[in-house]
Amino acid sequence: MPKRKRAQRPASESEDDYAHNSDSSCDETSRTKVTQKTRKARKKIHENDGSTVVSGILGHPVSMHVISAVEPMRIALLEWYDRVHDARKMPWRKKFDPSLDAEGRAQRAYEVWISEIMLQQTQVVTVIPYYNKWMAKFPTIRDLAASDIETVNSLWKGLGYYSRAARLLSGAQKAVKELHGRLPDNAKDMEAKIPGVGRYSAGAISSIAYNHCVPVLDGNVHRLLSRFTALHAQPKSKRTLDVLWAGAESFIKQSKRPGDINQALIELGSTVCAVRDPVCSDCPLRLWCKAYQRTQPTASHTGAVEADIEELCIVCDPIPSDEDNGSVTIYPMKAERKKPREELDSVNVIEWRNRNSRDRWFLLVRRPQGGLLAGLHEFPTLPNLSGTKASASNLAKIPYTLLQELLMHPPSSNSDKERLKKLPNSNSSNNVPKVIQVMSAGDVVHVFSHIKKTYRVQWVLLEGDELPQLRPAVPPGARENDSRAKNPKGKQKGSEVSEVELNTIPQTLNAQWVPLTQVEDANIGTGVLKVWKLVEKLWITTL
Repeated sequence: MPKRKRAQRPASESEDDYAHNSDSSCDETSRTKVTQKTRKARKKIHENDGSTVVSGILGHPVSMHVISAVEPMRIALLEWYDRVHDARKMPWRKKFDPSLDAEGRAQRAYEVWISEIMLQQTQVVTVIPYYNKWMAKFPTIRDLAASDIETVNSLWKGLGYYSRAARLLSGAQKAVKELHGRLPDNAKDMEAKIPGVGRYSAGAISSIAYNHCVPVLDGNVHRLLSRFTALHAQPKSKRTLDVLWAGAESFIKQSKRPGDINQALIELGSTVCAVRDPVCSDCPLRLWCKAYQRTQPTASHTGAVEADIEELCIVCDPIPSDEDNGSVTIYPMKAERKKPREELDSVNVIEWRNRNSRDRWFLLVRRPQGGLLAGLHEFPTLPNLSGTKASASNLAKIPYTLLQELLMHPPSSNSDKERLKKLPNSNSSNNVPKVIQVMSAGDVVHVFSHIKKTYRVQWVLLEGDELPQLRPAVPPGARENDSRAKNPKGKQKGSEVSEVELNTIPQTLNAQWVPLTQVEDANIGTGVLKVWKLVEKLWITTL
């Protein structure tokens, strides 16, 4: 019988700044592009003329990434965790109590749920005070369900990624309404039925609160297991994640302490197996860590390994030799980060003053419940401008467009008086404020995870005898239905407001006038606060 063909290939490794504690960080549907250097290395290998273009062992069996005989690893890991589990004083971290009844375990699930959602892409030291305030305000899931988005956002203010807070509220309300006031007691139902809970969060909650043998894979565990198994592969590819989820499951399978093991892996990845400066000497798993073994003086970095071609790993990518720094930080593979898309928004800080008392009020609008900065307040904004919409002449007209949407009796621009006379509620009234000035305040740049926003800020000063009356909130779809009824053929009528259209403002507006002294205390995001500070600087030079 002829022998199986054997393949000889050089080795593979990598590095990555993968530090998120988020379900989205392990999205199996996403794909990470191979870095340019890796593509070049691959091409050279496929055109191999006998020279070594990458360091380490590329030709290796897939079994290299399989974690087996885990019992001594678990013992070492848990011994380490028992010594350090309380070092960072995390109030949500408690030992599993088997004596708890169903209600007691459901309460633990609630506590773990809140902490895990807060910890997504946020450091522990930042989360602790927020968690304590939250539990004081909402000690049970029923207390949270009885609240509202304004109260929830006020507690979340400054923590970022505000959609997390909205999902916590909706998840609690669903649990109370449909699930007898408890989170599901298993990972499958938790992931399926609770908004914002993905595979990672479901595994963390189920293993910690219910002691179920369900794995976790957040950014810390992803990095830890990539090094532990010397896996140099595209971090977010399905093949990579399948290997890492299988490794995570190996640690907790048939364990008596799955919750502690999961927390130990997360803690180890966060504190010891760090992104840039890992402390391998403190790692309880270093004896079994393939990345650590590779850094030892006796390790071979350039030799080839023979393996059955059917058993070769097809997940790993090669490492160009100039990226091999001889450290475990070669793993995981460095992902090519996408640049955030850039958008320009016109932000209008609209102030009203009483002619007599000089009271100062500012107009805030609440954003929709879903999407970016869900439910937070902001100054009236026209988003994502481009071309002629962003011209100086057009920007000066935007406040009038916004005020037509927001006020029962809006002021009119000189160039738009004839058109506005035909609109409802545009008749002359003592309650119509006068626009005293529209002044540019400059730009504020604020970067989200996927969007780079430039806020072009204007200060708009209104004056009148009475605080202008606001239009009622508009239900979803009302504007589109109204415009279709008036213009069934879909034709655009001419307007002196140039490229600015009335129906560009988000629906279900909830606008309110806020006194000067209360603006900073409102539920506004960090970007809006930057806008406010910029306008305050403008006043110093103009008032």
